[in-house]
Amino acid sequence: MSRKDDYYNRAKQEGYRARSAYKLQQLDETAGLLGEGRTVVDLGAAPGGWLQVAAERVGERGTVVGVDRQRIDPLSDPDPTVEYVRGDMTDDSTKDEVREVVGGDAGERGGPVDVVLSDMAPNMTGEYDLDHARSVHLVRQAFEVATDLLSSGGDFAAKVFDGQDLDDLKADIEPEFEYVREVRPDASRDSSSELYLVAKHRLTAPVREGEVVEVTIEDIGEEGDGIAKVENFTLFVSGVEKGETLEVRVDDVKPRYAFAQPAE
Repeated sequence: MSRKDDYYNRAKQEGYRARSAYKLQQLDETAGLLGEGRTVVDLGAAPGGWLQVAAERVGERGTVVGVDRQRIDPLSDPDPTVEYVRGDMTDDSTKDEVREVVGGDAGERGGPVDVVLSDMAPNMTGEYDLDHARSVHLVRQAFEVATDLLSSGGDFAAKVFDGQDLDDLKADIEPEFEYVREVRPDASRDSSSELYLVAKHRLTAPVREGEVVEVTIEDIGEEGDGIAKVENFTLFVSGVEKGETLEVRVDDVKPRYAFAQPAE
């Protein structure tokens, strides 16, 4: 039996609306995207296979929002976990509706969402370069939505077709997250060039790796590093004393703090 038939038949037997449900399961097992109580936005969610998986994994304390221009048949009625927003993901009115559903606005440290997912694909033309370029465009649109909605430390995963623009796409996404990796789920068809870019731990810090900033050391931490603040964001600075004002170079940025050392 082909892989396509295997996952198609499993979806039918196990009650999933699309075989793509297994791709999200495998993405989650590989990259740890979903978890109890998380808030997840699924872009291009119809017919709802990814919504089913996400709802199972975030549980009753979580929230899953499916966004699509098409109507999505509710998974159950009533459904306390899953909400539906019908509209174009790039429209401000659609994003406003998503924010209303999840209960929060974008603030100093990001928005109210833990995970943004996109399994969208362009209408296929059969011309590989064109289909690849269109898939990259969809990811860029989804990425724009993700940076607007994701909280500090949030995750983003989107489908794209492999091709010449992939490296540039990754390079544009990477500065906003701790790291970006490529994942190819087993549930993808053997002949497919699709892969998923998984961006982990969104950075909303006011500094970036390699940047030089002037700070004042306000205190010394338990590990002996100096503690400084940049717009209320914490920098741990090695080899300094309390009260010093100096320029430091940022070495490593995490969602809620960063490490630095005195600039030469």
